[in-house]
Amino acid sequence: MQRLTQSPTDPAFVQDPYPFYDRARAAGDLFFWEDYGQVAAAGYSQVKRLLKDRRLGREMPADLAPAIPPHLAPFYAVEAHSMLEADPPRHTRLRGLVLRAFTSATVEAQRPAITALCDRLIAAFPDSPFDLLEAYCRPLPVITIATLLGVDPSRAPDLLAWSGAMVGMYQAGRTRAMEDAAVDATKSFTAFLADEIARRRTTPTDDLISHLIAAEDSGSQLCADELTSTVILLLNAGHEATVHSLGNSVKTILDEGLAPHAAVPENAPLLTEELLRYTPPLHIFERIAREDVTLYGHPFKRGEKLSCLLAAAGRDPMAYPNPHRFIADRKSPSNMAFGGGLHFCVGAPLARLEMHIALPALFSACPQLGLAEPPRFAPIYHFHGLKKLMVTT
Repeated sequence: MQRLTQSPTDPAFVQDPYPFYDRARAAGDLFFWEDYGQVAAAGYSQVKRLLKDRRLGREMPADLAPAIPPHLAPFYAVEAHSMLEADPPRHTRLRGLVLRAFTSATVEAQRPAITALCDRLIAAFPDSPFDLLEAYCRPLPVITIATLLGVDPSRAPDLLAWSGAMVGMYQAGRTRAMEDAAVDATKSFTAFLADEIARRRTTPTDDLISHLIAAEDSGSQLCADELTSTVILLLNAGHEATVHSLGNSVKTILDEGLAPHAAVPENAPLLTEELLRYTPPLHIFERIAREDVTLYGHPFKRGEKLSCLLAAAGRDPMAYPNPHRFIADRKSPSNMAFGGGLHFCVGAPLARLEMHIALPALFSACPQLGLAEPPRFAPIYHFHGLKKLMVTT
């Protein structure tokens, strides 16, 4: 197995990680990423297979789990009840309960509200150069998921701040200051949700939190801790990745001169899939061996971690001809932007709907939209998103 070195915080890598991903795929089915100290996969077929392999999961076996530092206990107390960090049978139960509340009909019912929100945000654009992330890409998903959950949209700034701090726990090169910020955000978030959930238990309404409280399967319901962790997961994942998806998409559309194409709603489905393949928001999804297992000739010990490079899989020439070329109407295998297998993102339908509406709304209303300055990617790996997106209309 080849051993490769590439710092995830290197400025050149942050701006363009794809040359390294090409090297990683060329190294074989698996390679050892020195900077992470673990095995990784970068090819489409390999990543797809590993994501679906039931011998791999997300939970570290209890007897192998490292001790949690006391200062991080509040954060990991919430994570402990998250379905994203759970394996069957616990994951099966949690995901089933969430899907009973978070249905395709629930998502589709948001279409009019998302359309109206896009129109309002666009109408408020200033005449001078402005940051489209702050004016459009960031408020759209957080207000959408807040509204869906039944949370007052005026609390969006708090939700953004808490979510941003908590997501910092997954960034390469995190610091003690970032950890402290994540813990403070976790405490504020859980206290806020305790009040929200208590109100819904007393007076249920037609919102996702109420539906999650009511969701039942064979007599099983979400307990209080599971409910809190689920709502936090839906809020964090429900907007963080979509912010980057929208920002990266607008940058790519402008770079490629495809604004007229993007303005046509009928083009949105194929365009969205190509954008998610070409410039996905999440680049790594980690897996843990649930048992001793040999994969692609490499023996993994129970509890050993490996990384699936989602973005690298999206540029695999074995799956996508001319993978570094953006083809707006490409018809190709499903992309890996939302992961795969048991932990495929439950919010994928909502994220796709937001992109299907937001991109045509933006480019039809602002046909002269252009970059005011060259955008730069923020050093937030494992996510890959812009620091800002200054534009003119």
